[in-house]
This record gives sequence, structure tokens and C-alpha cells, in this order.
Amino acid sequence: MADIMDVLRGISQAASDAHDGSHDERTLVGGEAKTAGLKRERGNLNLEARVMDGFKVRVSGPILMVTYHSEINLKEVHNANKFESDCEQHIADIIKYLKKEYKKITGNSLGLSKVGESDIKVEYMNNIRCWVIATCNYKIAGLDGVEEIEEPSKDRLDKAFRDWISLGKNDRLI
Repeated sequence: MADIMDVLRGISQAASDAHDGSHDERTLVGGEAKTAGLKRERGNLNLEARVMDGFKVRVSGPILMVTYHSEINLKEVHNANKFESDCEQHIADIIKYLKKEYKKITGNSLGLSKVGESDIKVEYMNNIRCWVIATCNYKIAGLDGVEEIEEPSKDRLDKAFRDWISLGKNDRLI
């Protein structure tokens, strides 16, 4: 079993290798372009307009939070079923990329299991375009010693609140 910091460093390195224009130096002299499932990687750079999209990863306890953000046309949002499945497919492609790169970097596999549903927010930019921010949480396998963020303080805060309420109107701490 890998150390917790080794897992986090591997995830961080895999995510940082997905910058725009990154190439895999291990294959050829120039390397082949890495694809993380983003819209900006499609099409010809010289002929088509660039699409602004990307992703980031955060870790909160044993949970990996993947956030995908993009600019889209307002017409694409109106077909809700296709739009949601498209955002979820982008996140699935990002997870596939992270697992593949993590395996290349560390030599170990990365186990991720989805927790809950994805959260998709659309924000108005102008009459033509808008921003989309989709977030999905995954539980990282192998992080058994890591506690949830709220677990250590949960009992202490509940006890303090109960003690304060039990004082009542006539009991004073002074």
C-alpha cells in the first residue's frame, strides 16, 4: 500500500500534466499530444476558434473533487438531457485521463469510486454564451487512515452547543 502523500503527489502530478499543449516526452522526440477529454483538444488549432475549458482537482479528506469548467453557447444548454450527459462525459474522460497518467507516473493504479451525483451550474455571461461549472466527487481507494473533514470537530461542537442550551434562561455562566 502506498503512503498517503505518495498518492496525493501522484494525483497532483497527473493533473498538472494536463496543461494546454502538453506532450508525452516518453514516446517520440516531439512527443504526442496528451488528451484529457477536453473540448479544446478537438479540431485544428489553425482553422477553428479555441474553446475555453479546463479542469481542476481538489482533495478533501478521502474525497477527490473534480471540477470541469467551460464556456458554451446558450443554445447548448436548452437541451438539458444532452447537456448534462455531455458534462458528465467530460468528467468521466478526465477521470480516465487521471487514472492513466497516475499509472504512468507511479506505476500503481488509482482507485476512484463516485460519491453522489454531479453538480452542474450554468452562469449567464451574455446573450450568446454562458459558463458551465460541473463538479463530481470520488472516493480515493487506499486512503484508510484519512478522516473526513468534519469528523474531528463534529462531536465537540455538538456537545458545546448542547451545554449552552442546557443553561436555560435563569442559569448564568458569570
